[in-house]
Formats: sequence, structure tokens, C-alpha cells
Amino acid sequence: MDKHVKIFVALFVSFVIAGFAVAKEGKTISAWDNLDVDFNGFIDVRGGRRLQNDPHQDDTSLAEARLQLDLSRMGNFFTWEMKADFIYDNVMGTSSPNFETGAGNIDLRTANIMFSPLSIVDVKIGKQILTWGTGDLIFINDMFPKDWQSFFDGRDVEYLKAPSDALFLSIYPSWFDINIVYTPRFDADRYISGERLSYWNPMLGDTAGQNAVAKVDKPSDWFQDDEISIRLSREVNGYELTLYGYYGYWKDPYGFDMQSGKATFPKLSVYGGSVRTTVAGGIFNIEGGYYDSREDSFGTDPLTPNSEIRGLIGYEHELARNFTMGLQYYLEVLQDYDSYIASLQDPTRARDEYRHLTTLRLTKMMLDQRLTLSMFVYYSPSDEDGYIRPVVKYKLTDNWLLTTGANIFFGKEDHTFFGQFEDNNNLYVGARYSF
Repeated sequence: MDKHVKIFVALFVSFVIAGFAVAKEGKTISAWDNLDVDFNGFIDVRGGRRLQNDPHQDDTSLAEARLQLDLSRMGNFFTWEMKADFIYDNVMGTSSPNFETGAGNIDLRTANIMFSPLSIVDVKIGKQILTWGTGDLIFINDMFPKDWQSFFDGRDVEYLKAPSDALFLSIYPSWFDINIVYTPRFDADRYISGERLSYWNPMLGDTAGQNAVAKVDKPSDWFQDDEISIRLSREVNGYELTLYGYYGYWKDPYGFDMQSGKATFPKLSVYGGSVRTTVAGGIFNIEGGYYDSREDSFGTDPLTPNSEIRGLIGYEHELARNFTMGLQYYLEVLQDYDSYIASLQDPTRARDEYRHLTTLRLTKMMLDQRLTLSMFVYYSPSDEDGYIRPVVKYKLTDNWLLTTGANIFFGKEDHTFFGQFEDNNNLYVGARYSF
């Protein structure tokens, strides 16, 4: 047996023993009870394999054991929480933890304190998972970091959201709710770099992976390369009305510096709004945003993304008992399109001025809701590409959850968003023990 496999099995057995030791009959151990600390977590083991050969990646797409420990305490004056994943990753191997990228054997998910200095003010400081907006796996005004590598590799959907190091201020006056998030140092997406998934490299004019891992120049100065997000929301006669604002950077390295030969994160501002309400027994939402690419106001720089208008309309409805369907239509409109085309050396791989995207979500729960069948489909008629994500989850007991699923990409061209990932098609299985 390969030594890596032996280590993987040994860790898994150790994690299971640890899980049974600290969680008996669903009760936390007395030591934590005495400290008035809530303690829980899970052990998650997953394996995945590519469905075709990729010359730039290993055939194994996922092979990891993950132990998550979650501790929190609610006090009279403040609440604190700390959540961390301890990981054995047989694909990437052993490395020192990087709490920004999630690489390494420890991924710190949350570490924060929360308090209320006034009756209408809540403050949360530290590492935290943040999300807002109305889209279902489509994000317009949610400018908090995502982890698409985890999502496309077969980890649980909770890992699509990466943590932010931020100050979250919530104010609740009588006329509307105000949320302000200040991030003192830019938090980028955990973007697809080629280490785990192959991607379209425009500098090479080809698909690349471990042979050309992306090199980036990320803004990283504290209190200078910062971000701020603002949300104003109010409910009026059954309508959830929200305004958003963001000042920071593109979350993925969409720019390029010819002098350094590195991808960059150009400056970006976003202004948007959303409405959500009930219609015909379902939930209807509409959301839009203007992406102001501040470093290329006229769209003449081919190495900096143009400004965009983005919008979506969505509807979710329960078609039958324990069977729901969700539909979305999403549109991107590239600004200064003529200038953009004129700036390109090879316009044959140019983006469309209008990018259309539709999504379909189907979810069926069976066997007293112990079995969940779900499928999420993206399809772009303009790019002629798409992505299918079927997932089956079976709750064996209150503690054990079994999962299997796939990530299937297709596309006519290898430079479109989903088309570039065709060599990453994979099938995965997982088992989770929660305590």
C-alpha cells in the first residue's frame, strides 16, 4: 500500500476515534459544559477522480480527511466563536497553513468576537463568513470572497464561501437596517490558479494547469489596500428592498501587468440593489449592479476589465411536497464594447457584449427527508457552455451523512467561463460524522 494512502487511512481512523470520544449520544463533553462553551464539529472524508485525462493535473481530483472543530461562547457582554479545519490533503500534500488562501493543513474558518455597545448596534470583529444578495449561486452585490476551487472539486457547498478578515457593523434605526463591512486588507477570492483545476490562460492562449500556475500581484497593505461594503435594507408591505455599495478591487485576478508578468486585481466599485417578495406561492427576486472598473473608465486597456452592468431575475417554487424548483436568468452587459474590441490583438476570442446565463435547481427529499436528490445546472446560450452539479445526500443516522456527486462542464470554446474547465470533470464521494 502506498505510504500516502496509509497516512490517509491512519488519519481517518484517528479522526473517527476522536469524534466518538468527544461526542457520545449527541452531548458535549463535561469539560466544555463546565466552561460554558458550545463545542461541536465534524469529520469529513472525501475522494474524487477526473472522468477524463488532463495532461496538466493528477487523475485524482480530491483525496482528503478534514476535522472541523467549532467552539463558541455567549456571554453577558460579548460572544466569541472559533472554527478551524484540520486537513490531510493527499492531492496537494503537506504545507504550512495560509489562512488567506486556505492552503495547508489548517484552514481557519472563523475567529471573531461580537458585542452590542448600544441597543441598536451590533459589532463583529475578526475572521467571519459573510454573504448577502438574492442570487442562488450567482453573486452580483455579494463582494465577499468565494472559493470556486472547493466548489468545483466536490467539497460541500458551505466551502464556496471563504472567510473575510473584517469589522461588521450593524445598525438598526427605525427607518431601515444599515450594515457596514470594513476589510482593512483586501480579501481576494480563492481563485482558480492551476494548482488543482486547469483553466484558460490568455497569455499562453491555451488551457493550463500545474504547468503554469498563475502568478499574481495582490494588493496587501493594511489600511491602504482596504475594502468597504454597505447595505441598506427595509421591508415594505411584504417587499424586501435593499441597496448595496462596494469600494475595493476585482475579487479575481482579471488584470495583467506586462512589466512584472503577473496577474493583477484592478480597482473596482459596485453599486446595486435588489427586491425580494412572494409571488404565486413562491419566492421572486430581482437584483442588479453596476461594476465600475476604475482603472479603465473608457474600456481601451485590453489588460484591465471593462465596466459592466449585471442583473438577474429568479423564482423558486415548491412544485409538490418535498420537491422544489428554482429558475434564474442572469445577464452581463460589457460597457464600451467597441473600444474593447479595438484594443484586442486577437478579437476571435473576444467576450460577447451580452452574456446570457440561465440556471435550474431541482431538489427532491425522500425517505422521511433522509435522502436528498439535487441538481444545479448553469447554461449560457451566448457562450454555448454550461455546468451540471448533481448531488445525492443520504442521512444514515443523526450523526452520519453520506454524499456523492459530480461536476460536469461542457462548452463549444475552450476560453469561455465554463468551457475552460472541461478537463476538470470529476466524480466524488464523501462521508461525514458530525458531533
